[in-house]
Amino acid sequence: MSTAEASAGTQRGDIADWLRERVSHAVSEFTAATALVVLFVALTFASPYFLTADNLFNIGAQTAVIAIIATAQTMVIITKGIDLSVGSVAALAGVLGAMTVRDLGFSLLAATAVAIGVGALAGLLNGLLVTAARIPPFIATLGTMSVGRGLVFIITGAVGVYGLPRSFQLLGNGEILGIPFAVVITVLVAVGVAFLLSQTRFGQYTYAMGSNLEAARRSGIRVGRHLTGVYVLAGVLVGLGGMIAASRVNSGQPNYGISLELDVIAAAVIGGASLFGGQGRIVGTIIGAFLIALVRNGAVLLDISIHYQQVIVGLIIWAAVYFDQYRRRRLESRG
Repeated sequence: MSTAEASAGTQRGDIADWLRERVSHAVSEFTAATALVVLFVALTFASPYFLTADNLFNIGAQTAVIAIIATAQTMVIITKGIDLSVGSVAALAGVLGAMTVRDLGFSLLAATAVAIGVGALAGLLNGLLVTAARIPPFIATLGTMSVGRGLVFIITGAVGVYGLPRSFQLLGNGEILGIPFAVVITVLVAVGVAFLLSQTRFGQYTYAMGSNLEAARRSGIRVGRHLTGVYVLAGVLVGLGGMIAASRVNSGQPNYGISLELDVIAAAVIGGASLFGGQGRIVGTIIGAFLIALVRNGAVLLDISIHYQQVIVGLIIWAAVYFDQYRRRRLESRG
C-alpha cells in the first residue's frame, strides 16, 4: 500500500470516528430531551399547580443553579475526573457572600465576587491535589467536600446567615422582561462555556486529556497547568451557583448543597458526558439539568418524600451510566 493510500485510509477512519461521536452525542441529547418533554407533559396532568407562573419561575431559578454547577461538573468529567466537593463549596461561597453583605456592608456585586473567589480557591486546591499531589480526583474532591462542609459549620456556628437586605435577592429572584435573572445568567454561562469547549484550544486540550492523558502530555500539552485551570474555572462556576442559591432564599444556609453533587453528576451524564472522559457537551448538560429540576419540582408538588427523591435520582444515575457504557461498547464494536 502506498503512503498516499495509507494517508487516505487514516483520514477516512478519522472522519468515521468523528461521525460516530457526533451521532452518539445527538442520540444522548435526543433521548434526554424526549424524557424531559414526557416528564413535563406528565406533570402538567398530574398537578394543577405545575403550569402556574410562580411554579414555572421557581423551576427556572432552580434549574439555573443546577445547570451552572452541572456545567462545571461537565468540564471536570470531560477530563476523566469528578468533583464531589461542589455542594460544600457552593454552601461555603454562598455563606461567605451573605456574610460580607450583612457584616461588612458589601454590595451584591462585591459579595458575588467574593463567592466566585471562594469557588476559584477551592478549584485551585482541587487542581493542585490532583496534579501536584497526584491524588485521584475522587479522593481529592472527597476531602475538599469534608473540609468545605466543616468550615461552613465552623464559620456560621451551624446557624443560617439572616438579616440580609431585599436587594440581596436580585440574583436568585430578580427578573428581566419576565425572565428570571438567574436563567439569563445560566444562558450566558452555558453559551460561554460551550464556545470555550468547542471553539478554543482550551477546549481541545480538555477533550484530549480526557481521551488519553499520556498522549496529550506527549503531544506537548502542559497537562498539570491545564487540568488545574479546568478545576479553577469549575470552581468559579460553583461559587457563582452558590451565590445564586443563597440569593434565592435571601440567606446563607450552612446545610445547603448536601447531595447536590448527585444532581449535577446526573445532569451531566444524562446529557451525554461520559464518566470515562473525553465526551460531553454543554447542550446536553442543560437538558439534563432541566430534567433533574423537573424531577425535584414534581416530587414536591406530588408530596413525594425527599428520601424517595434521592432514590429516584440514584436510579436515574444508574440508567444514565448504563446507557453511556452501552453506547461506548456499540461505538467500539463498530470501530
